Amino acid sequence: MLDVLKNRTYRHLFFAQVIALLGTGLATVALGLQAYELADGNAGAVLGTALAIKMIAYVVVAPIATAFTEQFPRRAMLVTLDLVRAGVALCLPFITGVWQAYLLIFVLQAASAAFTPTFQATIPDVLPDEDDYTNALSLSRLAYDLEKVGSPLLAAALLTLVSYHDLYLGTVVGFLASACLVVSVLLPDPKPAERRSIYDRTTRGLRLYLTVPRLRGLMALNLAVAAGGSMVFVNTVVLVQSTYGLGERYTAFALAAFGLGSMLAALSLPRLLKAVPDRPVMLAGTAVLVAALLIGLMLPSYPALIALWAIIGIGYSLVLTPSGRILRKSAAPEMRPALFAAQFALSHGCWLITYPLAGWMGATIGLPATFALLAVLTGLGAIAAIRLWPAEDMDDHHVHHGLNPSHPHLVGATKVQGGYRHAHAHAKDQHHR
Repeated sequence: MLDVLKNRTYRHLFFAQVIALLGTGLATVALGLQAYELADGNAGAVLGTALAIKMIAYVVVAPIATAFTEQFPRRAMLVTLDLVRAGVALCLPFITGVWQAYLLIFVLQAASAAFTPTFQATIPDVLPDEDDYTNALSLSRLAYDLEKVGSPLLAAALLTLVSYHDLYLGTVVGFLASACLVVSVLLPDPKPAERRSIYDRTTRGLRLYLTVPRLRGLMALNLAVAAGGSMVFVNTVVLVQSTYGLGERYTAFALAAFGLGSMLAALSLPRLLKAVPDRPVMLAGTAVLVAALLIGLMLPSYPALIALWAIIGIGYSLVLTPSGRILRKSAAPEMRPALFAAQFALSHGCWLITYPLAGWMGATIGLPATFALLAVLTGLGAIAAIRLWPAEDMDDHHVHHGLNPSHPHLVGATKVQGGYRHAHAHAKDQHHR
């Protein structure tokens, strides 16, 4: 899997991602401490609002930002967005009011909403080989999981030496280092084949989800994985500290178990996906999530919770990691930024639903019933994916009418009455409406 790092461009992009994630993790810890200082007893409400602002920025801004920025060189855009994020992080230590925090958080997350889909859409262009791209997806999942574990540990170590305000400097350094790594390589810039209106560019990725069967299935899987993951991210602290009466470090251990399970699955996926198609692997992941949530109805002890969270991490990664492969094969290179932006917005829209659902249900109907409710929601997502994403998702035979016979796309095609016939995987572009 690490062989993919021999590609210089990808290696720089991967380490840019890792460093930026560590910086973002430090900002998350610092923001929690700053919310406590600014709002005292209302720190929870402030953080909850900040998370809602983050999700709203992701859902609303990603498609719009991609529509306006796809005409610019990717490298210049990614570097500019990193500099914007660094500038915002530099301002965060100096805020004196909650409204200032909300404003800066929105700007920061809006920049991330433009940065992340463009970054993700660049990787399949840098790594056109499917096996290399699969390895890159697994490494990306490992980076996200390691950030969940590494950033809090790094923050804890730094807080023994400096104040929490200084953690934001680590965030600034992370974004600046990311910008330097991005600017050090040349990135491909697929150009749109035709001029499009702002409306068309803004909604193109969302419309792809309605016309490509596997993408409609992916939308249902986004909901399933959000339902399963929300139980972990929202209610771990309640289970550990209220149900079992344990301390904060046991909460950290439980979340680490989830991350380790996710990493284990990510490490195994490159080899697994060579033998098994994406669809059954992702559906198996939802089955793991449903089974684990049902087991949660009768959790006997904290060690059982640790094991269960690791299993949920495995199912979570089995669904999420291959999703980039689905996006890659569903659109031409010039359309990928719009599609990745749509995935970014729609998937976070699912979390915007399931996060409060997991929290409110846990507080009102109890945790066992919440396990059951989220298991049902995950199962419904899996059933919808099965119905929306046909099992016969293979090369699509079709005939081109009116395309010039010398066009490169028709190499190897067979002449038939009225046009030329060939087959390839479903992918929307200017030749395949």
